[in-house]
Amino acid sequence: MHDDRTLVEARLKRVLDERVRPAVYPLSVPLEVSVWHAPGEPVPVAEGLAAPTEPIAVGSRWGAPWGTSWFRVTGTVPAEWAGRTVEAVLDLGFDENMPGFQCEGLVYRPDGTPVKGLNPRNQWVRIAAPAEGGERVELRIEAASNPVVLDYHPFLPTPLGDRETAGSEPQYTLTRMELAVFDETVWQLVMDLEVLGELMAELPADTPRRWEILRAVGRALDAVDLQDVPGTAAAARDCLAGVLAAPAGPSAHRISAVGHAHIDSAWLWPLRETVRKVARTTSNMTALLADEPEFVFAMSQAQQWAWVKEHRPEVWEKVVAAVAGGRFVPAGGMWVESDTNMPGSEAMARQFVHGKRFFLEEFGVENEEVWLPDTFGFAAGLPQIIRAAGSKWLLTQKISWSRTNRFPHHTFRWEGIDGTRIFTHFPPVDTYNCSMKGSEIAHAVRNFKDKGVARHSLAPTGWGDGGGGTTREMVAKAARLRDLEGSAAVRWETPTAFFERAEAEHPEPPVWVGELYLELHRGTLTSQARTKQGNRRSEHLLREAELWAATAAVRTGSRYPYEELDRIWKTVLLYQFHDILPGSSIAWVHREAEKTYARVAEELTGIIGAAQRALAGEGDRALVFNAAPHHRSGVPAGGAAVAAGDGTGTVTDRPGGGFTLDNGLLRVEIDGDGLVVSAYDLTAGREAVAPGTAANLLQLHPDFPNMWDAWDVDEFYRNAVTDLTGAESVVRDPAGGVRVTRAFGSSRVTQLLTLAPGAGRLDIETEVDWHETEKFLKLAFPLDVHAERYASETQFGHFHRPTHTNTSWEAAKFEACNHRFIQLEEPGFGVALVNDSTYGHDVTRTVRASDGGTTTTVRASLLRAPRFPDPHTDQGVHRFRHALVPGATVGDAVREGYRLNLPERTVTGGAEVAPLVTVDHEAVVVTAVKLADDGSGDVVVRCHEAHGGRATAILTAGFEVAGVTPTDLLERPVTPTTPLRTDGPAVTLALRPFELITLRFRRP
Repeated sequence: MHDDRTLVEARLKRVLDERVRPAVYPLSVPLEVSVWHAPGEPVPVAEGLAAPTEPIAVGSRWGAPWGTSWFRVTGTVPAEWAGRTVEAVLDLGFDENMPGFQCEGLVYRPDGTPVKGLNPRNQWVRIAAPAEGGERVELRIEAASNPVVLDYHPFLPTPLGDRETAGSEPQYTLTRMELAVFDETVWQLVMDLEVLGELMAELPADTPRRWEILRAVGRALDAVDLQDVPGTAAAARDCLAGVLAAPAGPSAHRISAVGHAHIDSAWLWPLRETVRKVARTTSNMTALLADEPEFVFAMSQAQQWAWVKEHRPEVWEKVVAAVAGGRFVPAGGMWVESDTNMPGSEAMARQFVHGKRFFLEEFGVENEEVWLPDTFGFAAGLPQIIRAAGSKWLLTQKISWSRTNRFPHHTFRWEGIDGTRIFTHFPPVDTYNCSMKGSEIAHAVRNFKDKGVARHSLAPTGWGDGGGGTTREMVAKAARLRDLEGSAAVRWETPTAFFERAEAEHPEPPVWVGELYLELHRGTLTSQARTKQGNRRSEHLLREAELWAATAAVRTGSRYPYEELDRIWKTVLLYQFHDILPGSSIAWVHREAEKTYARVAEELTGIIGAAQRALAGEGDRALVFNAAPHHRSGVPAGGAAVAAGDGTGTVTDRPGGGFTLDNGLLRVEIDGDGLVVSAYDLTAGREAVAPGTAANLLQLHPDFPNMWDAWDVDEFYRNAVTDLTGAESVVRDPAGGVRVTRAFGSSRVTQLLTLAPGAGRLDIETEVDWHETEKFLKLAFPLDVHAERYASETQFGHFHRPTHTNTSWEAAKFEACNHRFIQLEEPGFGVALVNDSTYGHDVTRTVRASDGGTTTTVRASLLRAPRFPDPHTDQGVHRFRHALVPGATVGDAVREGYRLNLPERTVTGGAEVAPLVTVDHEAVVVTAVKLADDGSGDVVVRCHEAHGGRATAILTAGFEVAGVTPTDLLERPVTPTTPLRTDGPAVTLALRPFELITLRFRRP
């Protein structure tokens, strides 16, 4: 029996490959082809259609990297094909192993009507069914010669990732341009044989069902005349009808198939190419929906929908019609499938505001699911943001990529830092590009961890990244798997239908508390420092622009820049996409990002300046504007005043070399090598730096991960380290503080260490002229603090991680994310490290041999130098700001983090500016003050409890108020968890730990 099985399986493969699949198109005639190569960037469709073309032959090379070629194909259906189904088969030179990572095309009719996309697994265009014979055929193809950047070796540096370095050598060979007869019966036979062959391979060898299928397949192959496959295909199908009709058992696993085409908004291609990828994919999917009445397709990322609307109106018309039919589903409710580790509180909230609002305004669709299959881990603050946006479900697949620990659930409730729980599903199929292969379906069944209490899972089905989405072959396979013995039962469903079903059958799933940490791609917290700095700076500039523009509108009647802020927010949100902000895109993407962030900064600085000048009025007093949520230097939070002095600091020579900084709160000793050997808290009478160590220590590691250079940092990088202790110079800076210069490798570092008057922190400004490759630069602070855990800021709060490695789960978090601060403490004393633009860090503990005490070392990750996909990642000059805060509580860390990221601005004027809102409790932090998005002039205030405890606070509006309404993130009224107490412009808030609340103050 074993030999029979092996022989049938081998025979099936050969007959399919060499006889049956080729017989799907039994007759063909060549098409005439001509081409116009656009000289630069892509041109409008009308221009491409009208361009003059020159003849080109099959076998010719075409397509410089990132070029666009407009092909014109013409021909005539032979008269003898009357009554047959006819298709154009158009192969631009595809490699079928890499859908989405090579050339692509969008087919148009001569009048500009889009037909469908061309991709490696989708090379056909239906011409007639049935044909009359003699039809004249003319099609146009907008073909993109996107180079193969990934290839089969994803760690090889390549110049192809930027048009400026990619060259002009043609990339592709025109392979097939034909009219062909499509034999439906043969194609259906291929589907029958593939489904049964794949199912047979997954069934245990000794099961009767496997042998039943094997015998039926053998009979079908006997029925096929290899010299006349079309003439014998129907008889072969008859041999398979019985085994295909056997129903699935009542206990079969149920899979909700959702048509899907995961499209990275930028990655190994620039943003402008994603616009076209989306147009090709949506054209494909609207065509497939018209052909397949049970098929359902879901598309996330409102930005991608907006691109189609703006750039391809002819495609948009088809999309709108398909959405109205209910089977083309807007999904996810976010502007893009963003990274969720690094975006700040307000940015993460605005992802939902702008995403959900787009789908509501365009289609009246309220997204209750969050769709993030490919994001690199999930911050612990996300659940309450999801809930505050009016959503309640989350889908992701990426955690299955973790390398150390297997996540224990597929369906569970995820609990965030404030206690909010979100029903979450990880598809056990373990891919967001399911193709309905038997191995994928069987894996989903075997892998599903909730057996016995649930039996439903979801399978995102289709090729992504421009690979064309779901294919007719996938739909055909799903139809056969709808009710097939031995297989899971497959149904096309919307995400909403799946989640409703899954939640109903599993009302009390297990709970996972805290972040969903991906044990992979840890390097994305550091790669492409300029992109990360641009994001952080933009987030804080947006805060300032909204705050001061709203204040000016209320106080002076100035125009509030609704349209400008809306546009800028959407730009910043776009660049938070999970392959842009994480630094894992090609050079072209990050070069554009740097320019975009510069434009954003210029425009926002202009908005801020205009609002502050309007508020300051005429006069010659120096007014300090404070956009931080805490008062400082006599200036109120959200207001402007004449700054009060805070005393002075001193810089004196240190015995043995170096200098001592002292401002009455801290005394910092810097040795002759520019290292901080003491940071003494004069108020607490306590040293922060561990004895026998030095802080402000730059450390250099080799950084050559096993795979995925820009994405990964592998733990073995720690095995070798160089401490950069030597200094070229350590001198007193004329403006105050100490300046340190170092050189290493081909790079240089200059640091300025200062103690500001009245500040309980040591400021460290670091400038790195970085010219290393495959190196990792860290800034280390060994601290004399015994702490088993530390706090790192996340959206609307902070999250604790252990400093030890008791378990593999803890050990796997050897590189983690923070926002503005890290803080750790033992009873009575804590220390914080705050930053203005870095995210990656690590925290380790050692026991000192000298005194048995514990040294807890905090290291900020500054720079990496991976070579793929951008071979010149991070080369050049970078500037970072950090501050060491001895004696810091979590509250101190929150305050200093904001202060470092929101520096004061000085404007000459005559009038001090009272804040629009004040809060009487330091733990309640205002994250946004803005005018309502609907243009009513109402003031919207968002705040949260930031210390991790309960807080009762009075929030008072500094303007006339007609009423106060709690809202969700989209500024729609909601019922608060605790009823509000209002007294005119004052609102009393009773907040739980990390609770987020949005208030709308109605103006008369």
